[in-house]
Amino acid sequence: MPTSPRFSPRRLLALATDGLAARAYLGVVGLGVLAPVVAPDSPYAMAPTLLTAPLSFLPILLPFGAVAAGSGPAQVAAAVVGGGWLLLCALVNAAAVGALLRRPDRRPNRRPAEQLPVQAPSARPRRALLAAAVDNWPARVYVAVVAAALGTFLYAVLLSPDPGFAGIWPILAAAPLSFLAVAVSTPAEYALPWLGTLLFTAGITLAGLVNAVLIGRLTRRIGGPATRG
Repeated sequence: MPTSPRFSPRRLLALATDGLAARAYLGVVGLGVLAPVVAPDSPYAMAPTLLTAPLSFLPILLPFGAVAAGSGPAQVAAAVVGGGWLLLCALVNAAAVGALLRRPDRRPNRRPAEQLPVQAPSARPRRALLAAAVDNWPARVYVAVVAAALGTFLYAVLLSPDPGFAGIWPILAAAPLSFLAVAVSTPAEYALPWLGTLLFTAGITLAGLVNAVLIGRLTRRIGGPATRG
């Protein structure tokens, strides 16, 4: 039965800062933080939230609106908590990028090289990569959330007389790549509604799968609760 080391914040911070790709991502997020300052009334003001998705959208489900709408100390507290949350989301995403690109750790051999069995290279690297989306509980829970959001959308579109804004839930759950699904499916929606729904569903599925793989790889690296089977 596979075991994992205990979670360590140092592992998370190391993954978020050691790799070049992870540091580049943090640099992009740092530049995105300037967008609300330079253009607070433009769509670019959403850059920090989009760059740190999907975790950055979680506060939407929490009753923080009354606090943020207050005045004085309440607004300061909301700003501090919001900034800290975005920083945490950025570190988690950067660590996920680092976990995806980092090579497995090598352990010293206890037996002479000539006595080690020859191992054939993996014939299914893609399958091994996708396994991270289903062989640990954090990734499984995330997949269930995306599936529930997508199922709600499909029910609203196909069976409900008034779908409303049901598409917002899968978009938020599978962000940020889900916005590409919106961009691809929107033109088709005007010509053939069924094609737009199909493209949107496929795009959300792929975006959620990418996020689930990242969550799974990160869970393995920081010593999350690994479960197989």
